Amino acid sequence: MAVLCQKSVLDMIKEFRRNWHTLCYSERTTVCGADAMLLALQLSMAENNKQHRGEFAVSFSDVLLTWKYLLHDKLSMPIEDMEVVDRYEDIRRTYDEFLKKSNMLDLIDVYSAMISNCEINVSISPSQLVDFLSGRQFVVNDETNPYVSISPKSKHSHNNEKAQLLAKKIIYSYLNLLVNSKNDLALAHILNIPDRGLGREAFTNLKYAAREKHLSIFLVATSFIRTIELGGKGYAPSSSNPLRTHMKGLSNFINFIDKLYEILGDIPSPRECQFLCWKTHNWNKFWKCPSGQK
Repeated sequence: MAVLCQKSVLDMIKEFRRNWHTLCYSERTTVCGADAMLLALQLSMAENNKQHRGEFAVSFSDVLLTWKYLLHDKLSMPIEDMEVVDRYEDIRRTYDEFLKKSNMLDLIDVYSAMISNCEINVSISPSQLVDFLSGRQFVVNDETNPYVSISPKSKHSHNNEKAQLLAKKIIYSYLNLLVNSKNDLALAHILNIPDRGLGREAFTNLKYAAREKHLSIFLVATSFIRTIELGGKGYAPSSSNPLRTHMKGLSNFINFIDKLYEILGDIPSPRECQFLCWKTHNWNKFWKCPSGQK
């Protein structure tokens, strides 16, 4: 059942891509999976708390509570007896605006757009999509259950699997950004991988600069570096510019993206491009997986 549900979701995305011109405005629109949707919701809730309480933070229990309500609300499923946090409407509005600004659709938006088109067949029900997004299909035989003993061999294998999943996530985030430069979630995953000295402070400074200029974070970073590189000393950032301390790391990041754009332009196959991006830049030399292996 789990495999069938996952296949139905993948088939839905493939069908969406074939019919993108009737379902969305841009072929560069990217689709949010469950993890990106949850992160976008968490950021939206933290943003709302910042406005009402002065603190950019949110408890994960509130995020999970709102996540369940959001899934049912967006799919027009029963919500009468479901608990919901305060100011849900504001959170929903912030969430929708974030996706729109980032040129993204979540899986429910894709599903809703497709079922509204009578010419497109969708082989997944709302309840199945909720199960998929909630992760309930993977509960049985979950090897991460803390009450299940794991032998040294299976634990090693499990760590390798986690490292591979994380590596894939990073690669896909780079490809996502190449396709959709407005995708701030993808940028957040890769800004400091490999280590460029661009930690939380750099991301926060970029985020506030992007908000002030009404641009994506990537465009703000690109504009900042291009101005310095092309303008010379006369365009050096002022000492009060918070991005000044991140010049080296941002330059490294933008130049790396430029090289990936060159590779993408020369390679017709996205799958081949994905492998070549990894190989050409000797990723294994500076990538360290969580288990400490290279």
